[in-house]
Order: sequence, then C-alpha cells, then structure tokens
Amino acid sequence: MKSSGIGGQAVIEGIMMKNQEQYAVAVRKPDQEIAIDIKNYQGIVKNKMVRNFPIVRGVLSFIDSLVLGMKTLTFSASFYEEDENSKPSKADQALNQLFKEKAEAVVMGATVCFSIVAAVALFMILPYLISDFLAPYVISTKLMALIEGVIRITIFIGYILLISCMKDIRRTFMYHGAEHKCINCIESGLPLTIENVRVSSKQHRRCGTSFLLIVMIISMVFFFFIQTSSPVMRVVIRLLLIPVIAGVSYEFIRFAGNSDSVLVEWLSKPGMWMQKLTTKEPDDSMIEVAIQAVEAVFDWKTWQVEQGYLSKEEADIMRAEEGFEFYEADDQ
Repeated sequence: MKSSGIGGQAVIEGIMMKNQEQYAVAVRKPDQEIAIDIKNYQGIVKNKMVRNFPIVRGVLSFIDSLVLGMKTLTFSASFYEEDENSKPSKADQALNQLFKEKAEAVVMGATVCFSIVAAVALFMILPYLISDFLAPYVISTKLMALIEGVIRITIFIGYILLISCMKDIRRTFMYHGAEHKCINCIESGLPLTIENVRVSSKQHRRCGTSFLLIVMIISMVFFFFIQTSSPVMRVVIRLLLIPVIAGVSYEFIRFAGNSDSVLVEWLSKPGMWMQKLTTKEPDDSMIEVAIQAVEAVFDWKTWQVEQGYLSKEEADIMRAEEGFEFYEADDQ
C-alpha cells in the first residue's frame, strides 16, 4: 500500500478528511441529508521550514489536530443541539461582550489548553504518582520506570474501554472505522465505492490511536534511561520531555505509514491491536458520509492513476459514468 497523505477523524455523526491545507467535514444531519463544509487550515505555525523540521513537526501536528478537531466537532454538534431557539447562557453573553468576534476562538483555545492539561495529568502525572506508592517495595529504579509505563498503558486502555460503553462514542468509533476503511480502500488501489470500502480494513498505521499508544511506549523508554533521585525533578522531567516524546512518536507513525518492512509491521502491531477498541464496523450510511468527505478534498482517481493503480482511460470512464448518473438523477 502507498500512502495517499490524506487523514481525518470521526466527529458527531460524521467524518472530517484533510488533504494538505484543505479539509472537509461531512455530517449526516437529523433529516438524513449530508452537510459538507470545506475550508482551509494552515496550522498554528505558517513557516514551512519550521513545520517540516523533524520532531518539531510532530508537536505542531499534534496541536493542530486538537485545534482542528475542536473546530470540526463544533460544526458537527451544531446540527444536534437540543433546542436551537434557546437563548445564550449568561456565560456565553459575558464572553461575547468581553471578546466580541474573538469569543469563539478564545473558547476554542481554552478548551484545547484544558484538554492538554487533563491528558497530561491523567496519562503522565497520575501513573507516576501511583507508581511512587510502590517505590518503597521496589529497589530497582529501572523496574520502577517499567512499572510506571505499564500503569500508564493500563489507564489508557481502561479509559478507552470506559468511554466505549457510551452509545454516542460507539457510533463515533463506527465513523472512525469508516474513515480508515475509505483511506485503506484508496491506498489499496480500489475504486472508492461503498462495496469496496465495506471490505477494506478498519485499521490503519497512521491512526491517532496508534500515535497515543506509541507515545506511552516511547515515554517508557525515555524514563527508563533518564532518571533522577529528586521526586520534584522526576515530575519536571516528565513534563519537559512531553514535546520530545510526541515528536519522536510522530516520526515513527509517519515512517510506519510509508513503509512496508517486516520490522515496521511488527512494531506497528500494538497500535493496530489498540484500534480494535477505537474502530467499529460502520454501516453503509456511514461509509457514504466518509466517501463524500474524501471526495470533497481529494481526487483519488488522479492519485491512483499517478500511482499506477488505474489507467487514465479507466479514470475517465469512471468520471463519465458518474456524470451520467448525476444527470440521470437530475432528469428524474
């Protein structure tokens, strides 16, 4: 399989697909129509030299994914507000008065910051504090680092299992599966149809779930070798190394997504196993939403021609057939 470079995420009753600086959000509305929003997002840092610098690009990509994730989730949620005619809360009114047109951006930034702090507290600091209780019973500091890593991964798996019990989250995981299936269908050289997407794999090496698991595994390696006797400095080191760990993890995921080596496939297996928890089999209506999100920002036919999967003649025939079907629908 060849990497197409596209990626995405599941949102509320929909899919976001991103191709370079352009992204599209396709959402199945309550009336069953599909709404599509296409926009550009250049990232928090515009300088291409900085954005392409190894390790640094991983940190920026992680922050960008949080910001863009909040934007797309907000868009998808707007179709499912319980009472569209309800008046803004006093907090909303105060924010609008204080920040005016920048109110939404301020709320978005605060939410992203809170998400990062909560994730660091839950998956980095809490495992350290729990493992610290075991310190009197474990002589080896190396073993303590491994125990902390196991606790961190256990908390992560427990968190995934807990939220997967929620009905809305299970549907989101189904859309997550539809997103992966679409990308795998394209990168396998198959035409992007509901039938082909349905039989494609719901696991992908570039998945964010794999990234998070790799972060935890790599953090275990870092903390195994970088140690100090001071409890305060151990916390400080863990906080300072978060960007480095995220950057290294991103480089691995990026490399894994473009490599077919046996070693990389073996190293990618833990992340692929974790995706069994965060991706579920979608139904055809979800696949349809995912296909529309892909086609809004990515010309998969041209890409498959460039990769040698399709001939130009085959691609032209597909476009002609699609055009014919479109006009037939109009005539009716």
